[in-house]
Amino acid sequence: QVRLVESGGGLVRPGGSLRLSCVVSGSVPSLRSMGWYRRAPGDHNDLVAAIGIDNNANYSQSAKGRFTISKDKDTVYLEMTNLKPEDTGTYWCNAEGTATYGATLRYWGQGTQVTVSQ
Repeated sequence: QVRLVESGGGLVRPGGSLRLSCVVSGSVPSLRSMGWYRRAPGDHNDLVAAIGIDNNANYSQSAKGRFTISKDKDTVYLEMTNLKPEDTGTYWCNAEGTATYGATLRYWGQGTQVTVSQ
């Protein structure tokens, strides 16, 4: 029913920029927020940025000032600037909603790889 598809990852030099996109198909019940998580090799998922339906945005400390999250209809974006090697990892798009019985619903894409290296 609900599918998320990320794109825009790739190999960039330190200091470079990328724009990630996530297209959502289907309807998320009572959508609350969308966001981006990063999973570096050997590490767990960490929140990078999230945006609510009111367009209120939150960022990790490392992302703040460098990354910008935005959304438009069925797509959420993450604009990444001044990229550093430690930004390397798989970036996962997610959407969160609420079921009719009150449980939180979380949907995930397949991920897109970002590599920052010379």
